[in-house]
Amino acid sequence: MQTLLPIFIFFSSWMLQSSCTSPVNEQANLSIPQTDTTLKKLVLTDTQWRERLSAEAYYVLRKKGTERSFTSSFHNSKRKGNYHCAGCDQLLFRSSEKYDSGTGWPSFFQPAFSNSVSEAEDRSYGSIETEVLCAKCDGHLGHVFKDGPRPTGLRYCINGVALVFKEN
Repeated sequence: MQTLLPIFIFFSSWMLQSSCTSPVNEQANLSIPQTDTTLKKLVLTDTQWRERLSAEAYYVLRKKGTERSFTSSFHNSKRKGNYHCAGCDQLLFRSSEKYDSGTGWPSFFQPAFSNSVSEAEDRSYGSIETEVLCAKCDGHLGHVFKDGPRPTGLRYCINGVALVFKEN
């Protein structure tokens, strides 16, 4: 019995850690529309990204920066259409999934497709958050939190400078 106790403690600790750090989407069990079959990775050099993006978009998308809240024209926009990545034009979110979270950043309760965005653990500010990245170019978009509305309970809090809006 004593020889099994260390194994039990290790296994229990590992299971607890795994459940606390799993991506937010896996825990929410979302019913997001199927995958975008046109998705192909875009890889550019740092110089190419600097030429392609504005200074602010480069700072957010490539250096994982954050724009000031309430500075994006998208945070309270009610226009109908789609939100694409400013770095690579990948469809990320639809206006039908957008809502006013009161945070000052455009917020969505789910991405356009299950593979539109990817997630990564972010420990940069002394806490564990879930970073949201463009699945095509790996550009930093923002973060996802578990305090959103139904049906998902998620809030994708996205930097407006990382988005380009296209009307329907």
